[in-house]
Amino acid sequence: MRKIAVAVERWPIAGAFTIARGAKTEAEVVVAEIAEAGARGRGEGVPYARYGETLQAVLAQMEDVRADLEGGLDRAGLQARLPAGAARNALDCALWDLEAKLTGVPAWARAGRGRLDPVKTCFTLSLASPEAMAEAARANARRPMLKLKIGGADDLDRVEAVRTAAPRTRLVVDANEALEFETLRRLAPEFARLDVKLIEQPLPAGEDEALEGWESPVLLCADESCHTRADLPRCAVRYGAVNIKLDKAGGLTEALAMAAEARRLGLQIMVGCMVATSLAMAPAMILAQGAEVVDLDGPLLLAADRAPGLSYLGSLIEPPEPELWG
Repeated sequence: MRKIAVAVERWPIAGAFTIARGAKTEAEVVVAEIAEAGARGRGEGVPYARYGETLQAVLAQMEDVRADLEGGLDRAGLQARLPAGAARNALDCALWDLEAKLTGVPAWARAGRGRLDPVKTCFTLSLASPEAMAEAARANARRPMLKLKIGGADDLDRVEAVRTAAPRTRLVVDANEALEFETLRRLAPEFARLDVKLIEQPLPAGEDEALEGWESPVLLCADESCHTRADLPRCAVRYGAVNIKLDKAGGLTEALAMAAEARRLGLQIMVGCMVATSLAMAPAMILAQGAEVVDLDGPLLLAADRAPGLSYLGSLIEPPEPELWG
């Protein structure tokens, strides 16, 4: 007999995490635990207001499928019972973990991977003044890749300041939907000059049709515009890459299918995350194998991570131990 437990956890952020839409000082996560035959599987999701989610609604979704899950509902059935989002993500990842614990077969092997290798992650710099972002970049200049949050009148100054402070680091710029098309057309050549490798979600989702037919000098990546496989055909004619996040896709099951379809359409893969603990990052390590850009730095932005957590050696993430997940 299965038993489902759900908990809300709040994890303080180190300082504040600021993007174009605002700032927050804690990560509010939902943890699902599914116990069966002496084994326990866990998954973590982040309710996100930008996608119309509230903590109460996510908890209600999880409660709606409690009886079915306790009756044996599997991952395939879960995809039909819940929409993509934080609730399905937490439950889907908990089922992956439970399957691994019950069978002794690691989640990465069940996902068809031959092995699970360490990956290098971006490190995110919150939106701030050019001077403050340069100071943060200088402190992290030895990291292989920095991701800059932008979204204001001083965006070019921000990127120039960071590039000066970290001259050898690969740069990714994330606008979180904050730019207009003409602003993007003006900034993109300047970002190319500063050797920015990728611009993430420059225009608002649903208002990015102007990108069709435009040859950007910097690779463009869809984030808020791309949640599941249903969004990929539209994104393929507007972007060169997609950011796949487990919370958007609604779990590892859909995310893996999404990555395969994105590759078929010729899109590069970025694997991203919400600000959350290592329990949310661990399943995404499977997705991150072979991705062009990995952005799984959520635990690095927290004041403290859960224990046991992932091992971060600078920007290198080691595969999770089974005690954590998978």
